[in-house]
Amino acid sequence: MKKKTILTSLFCLLALSAVLIGCAKKNDQSTSQKTLTMVFYPNESAKNFNASRAEIQHQIEKATGKKVKIQTTTDYNVAIEAITSGKAQLAFMGPEGYVQANNRNKAVQPLVALSGASGTLKDASYRSYFMVPKDKAADYQKDGQYSIDNIKGKKISFVSVSSTSGYMIPVATIKQQFKLKSTDELSQSGHFFKSVLFGNSHQGSAVNLFKGDADVAVFDDIDTSAYIDVEQGSWSKVGSTFKVKANATAPFTDVRGLESVSIAVNPVQNGPFVANTKALSAADQKKITAAFTSKEMTANTKILSPVNAKVPAIWKKESTKTKLLKVTDDWYKPTHQLVQDN
Repeated sequence: MKKKTILTSLFCLLALSAVLIGCAKKNDQSTSQKTLTMVFYPNESAKNFNASRAEIQHQIEKATGKKVKIQTTTDYNVAIEAITSGKAQLAFMGPEGYVQANNRNKAVQPLVALSGASGTLKDASYRSYFMVPKDKAADYQKDGQYSIDNIKGKKISFVSVSSTSGYMIPVATIKQQFKLKSTDELSQSGHFFKSVLFGNSHQGSAVNLFKGDADVAVFDDIDTSAYIDVEQGSWSKVGSTFKVKANATAPFTDVRGLESVSIAVNPVQNGPFVANTKALSAADQKKITAAFTSKEMTANTKILSPVNAKVPAIWKKESTKTKLLKVTDDWYKPTHQLVQDN
């Protein structure tokens, strides 16, 4: 009987050890992995950013000592799902997409974001536009001022319902301007708008406008500045004229030289470089954050391209003070609130 009791106890001990070892292996998965995956939105998946993506890949590999796989996408939701599920450990996202991912999985947290021209987070924002063709711009003036008052009933192009500057901010602006109780019908043709298109990227939305498929289009500056120039005015001024560059690459090759006018401009928080903190070890998070906020990285033109660079990087400097800064979820409270309100 005593021998049987000892054997039973030994069996239980071995079973418990197996469970603990299994749990340890599961919990240690993020530290033992040899390959990391970083996913990019459709905007940053464009060919124009090939060199910049490759340099980001190289710098992460250098910082962690691990191989990095780059995943490009043609759909915002693919990128959001990849980082939320942990299939991708890293992602470069817009603020709204980040909030979506964070709401679904609190393990998704920001590591760094681009500063403003001041070198701080106080002015760390980019711009979202309502754009119209230059030859139709006068139709959107009221008392000599440009406004969105006449966009109802028009054909509009958004980017994606998961885009901050290409959907959420413009929709919030329309809701406020027209005192709408709900924004549900703004994404559907035949209601507030005659027709609603989605470009699936900021470049795609802009092309919808220049090709004449849309009367009005919303897109941002950071994803289109490689293809369009300010012809008159400035990037931040309502009523400015923009022109597609003579040497613009795809998808703008068929619309070179065409012009548009901004009838509304809205600031947007700079998007974060994020990690799934359950799928990426704390040590790797620290190494990557330290590397990307270093002086060496700030000076790397493939990571942060200077103003008017011929080959733009994914992050673009507004001044010599611009750099990547460490951020936390707290900084994105305004976007959290905006998502909640809409």
